[in-house]
Amino acid sequence: IVFISVKTGQRLGELFEAAGEAARSGSKRISTGTLNDMLAQAAARVQPPTDKGRRLKIYYLTQTGIKPPTFVFFVNSAELFHFSYRRYLENTIRETFGFTGTPI
Repeated sequence: IVFISVKTGQRLGELFEAAGEAARSGSKRISTGTLNDMLAQAAARVQPPTDKGRRLKIYYLTQTGIKPPTFVFFVNSAELFHFSYRRYLENTIRETFGFTGTPI
């Protein structure tokens, strides 16, 4: 979020800089191998969820599109992929690869 003043034009340069950064981050492409390395580290920090003795297994992660960046997780069971773990992985992708100002 960039706060600007329409009256004085204060921080207008920061606004254009932030818009440019969002455009650049929205067009990044990350290789599948790099994503899977990040995924292994993230899963080691926070274990995937379980339900009734069944554990979520994420086989691999790949990027399928840009503008906006789109990622596909290949898992053993979509029902085990809890929204909170998905959000954790989304935030990890954002922090690791710098997807600022763009939807994922």
